[in-house]
Amino acid sequence: MNQYETVFILTPVLSEEQMKEAVKKYEGHLKAKDAKIVHRENWGMRKLAYPIQKKSTGFYHLLEYTADGAIIADLELQFKRDERILRFLTVKLDKHAIAYNEKKRRLKKEAPAAPAAAGKPEVAQTEEKTKS
Repeated sequence: MNQYETVFILTPVLSEEQMKEAVKKYEGHLKAKDAKIVHRENWGMRKLAYPIQKKSTGFYHLLEYTADGAIIADLELQFKRDERILRFLTVKLDKHAIAYNEKKRRLKKEAPAAPAAAGKPEVAQTEEKTKS
């Protein structure tokens, strides 16, 4: 089993419900083929680097999963047939990319607590300097 990462862009004309339905469809497709979803992320609506099908924005989604290599061709065929998908890219992750993604997720979970704690001493130091 290899680990893969797929980023796909959905057309911006979809409603929130239609977008979530499309993402669930592909997650279900992967699960039906015995793939294990490691991480999913909704990046929201973003501006495209260049217009695609006369659209300048799209809903970006990332799926990270472990699966057999034969599943990828089938998944990409499903993407090609779906008119809601503007673009997609699937990448096989090596051990360094897997470690980087895990570290990034771990830091993202810890990040909200760290700036608040780090910010308070800095404020106290600046107040002491102004009093002197």
